Amino acid sequence: GKKMKLATAEIMRRLDQRAIEEFGIPGLVLMENAARSTVSAMFRLFPDLLTKRVGIFAGRGNNGGDAFAVARYLLNRGVFCQVYLLTAQEEVQGDAATNLKILTRMGGEIFSVLNVEELEARQAQVAKNDLLIDGILGTGLKGPVKGLYREVIEFINSLHLPVVAIDIPSGLDADKGQVLGTCIRASLTVTFGLAKRGLLVQPGLQFVGKLVIADISIPSSAIEAERIKDNLIEGSEFSHLLLPKNPNAHKGDFGHLLVLAGSPGKTGAAAMVCQAAVRVGTGLVTLGIPESLNPIMEVKITEAMTEPLPETKDKTLAFRAHKRIRDLFFHKNALAIGPGLSVNPETARLIRRVALETDLPMVIDADGLTAFAGKMDLISKKKGWVVFTPHPGEMARLLESSVQKIQRDRIQVARNFAETYGLILILKGANSIVASPEGEIFINPTGNPGMASGGMGDVLTGMVGGFLAQGFVPLEAAKLGVFLHGLAGDLVAHKKGERG
Repeated sequence: GKKMKLATAEIMRRLDQRAIEEFGIPGLVLMENAARSTVSAMFRLFPDLLTKRVGIFAGRGNNGGDAFAVARYLLNRGVFCQVYLLTAQEEVQGDAATNLKILTRMGGEIFSVLNVEELEARQAQVAKNDLLIDGILGTGLKGPVKGLYREVIEFINSLHLPVVAIDIPSGLDADKGQVLGTCIRASLTVTFGLAKRGLLVQPGLQFVGKLVIADISIPSSAIEAERIKDNLIEGSEFSHLLLPKNPNAHKGDFGHLLVLAGSPGKTGAAAMVCQAAVRVGTGLVTLGIPESLNPIMEVKITEAMTEPLPETKDKTLAFRAHKRIRDLFFHKNALAIGPGLSVNPETARLIRRVALETDLPMVIDADGLTAFAGKMDLISKKKGWVVFTPHPGEMARLLESSVQKIQRDRIQVARNFAETYGLILILKGANSIVASPEGEIFINPTGNPGMASGGMGDVLTGMVGGFLAQGFVPLEAAKLGVFLHGLAGDLVAHKKGERG
């Protein structure tokens, strides 16, 4: 099927322009499609809309034009609505002006709010609404919001009413999801053509509410011609991958995963990796464990086999275990390495040795990643596919950077890292990002803040390792892992609230 592509403001501007100039779709048609989509999304989310009072804020650009067209549809349906125009009527131009004229002829109520005094005079009137529509600023915003617009946005947020954002919450950077001074907190955002990247990354995604991506008839050939590298992961991509198992099949047909995890006090991490791998259908799982922990682990995990390995005096995996581990590679299909292994320097040496000497596809997490901090140049020696799964703190250590820097531009950071080191990266955090060595980005829409708890990372590692062992293409294993992991978290949150 077609992938769900993500646009920057610049790409979307080009697509609109091409639709109009090369394909001959009138701009008014795009605006009409945008307005109709917005109204139908509103009726879906607010079924009792006909009984509500709606206040519509419009700026002077096309975002305001969309808002005038939305007002026309609501008037036709008999919804009580008022438009608050933040610019002089004669400043409105082009398609937006056409819609403003139609709205005026239809008897739409339009109030000018041209300065802070006029805003203050209208505050009580605006507060009487049940729902507000944000048609103030669109995706073209560059610098911080100032003056009247800033006051209006802060006033709207102070009312705590449901807000529907047209295309993007006003004040949000469409590309990086940063707040440009101040930003509308929306309950629903209806975005046009393609979803904008900034709607899906932090902190932007906190301001979006429910996201609806509306088709406004941009030709698909124009979208394909852009060769967009940023995508949204969708469940429908995986339907062909998850087939029911043949009941007569042999366990070994579903792959054999080798897990290297655990140290004293960290056996839980090892157990969770193994359990998760089994849950996603991996045929066989073998856990390599420091030998003195073997008796505990045999009791703790019933669905995996355990393999006692040489240990250091701290009872962590010893460097000399690499000989034994090399024998264990035989008949395995994938490797998961890192959770709970400890940061013992000798164990870190072992991790690097093992990861670089096998061509098995592998997922590296937690202490496995820490072993490569400051030594990332070694990863070029790898022989097979590698998936890294850092949270922002681990990512900061790998890049010798700060969490703040990484979170400010997650997409670009992930892309550069995956391209530079030729590996697949899962950068965890709200809406995890999967990056491929070719620089493709896949943003995961599932999951919730309650999932940052201990153990959730170990589960993801086990899932990705399990999919690798079952022979999934590594990029698919990573995408499917984050999608299903987040979905499971959402289902738990739905039942118990986010604290699961």
